[in-house]
Amino acid sequence: MKTIPDWALGLNCAITVCDLEGKILYMNEKAQKTFSKWGGENLIGQNLFSCHKQSSAEKIKHLMANNETNLYTIEKLGVKKLIYQAPWYTEKEVAGMTEISIELPAEMPHFVR
Repeated sequence: MKTIPDWALGLNCAITVCDLEGKILYMNEKAQKTFSKWGGENLIGQNLFSCHKQSSAEKIKHLMANNETNLYTIEKLGVKKLIYQAPWYTEKEVAGMTEISIELPAEMPHFVR
């Protein structure tokens, strides 16, 4: 069997993956750094619902239950980010949720093609 490299390891965006119960299965280096004050790498194996306010936990549960994605921008401490949350699958069934957080520059080109 071919081993797939951890393609997300060095990406300059935070990637977090959880299962249907909210157990954190994976965090790339950027996610570990982003969430370092809450435990960083030690969050793997923990439940992400305990790290979120109830309304956020309910939103994530809703996304998984209804096979939906969520896309929005936030700004914290002057840093604007694009947040993309989407289910991931095992044998065509929702198996959990992924979150990708990308820091956005103050000025960003936009192209219409």
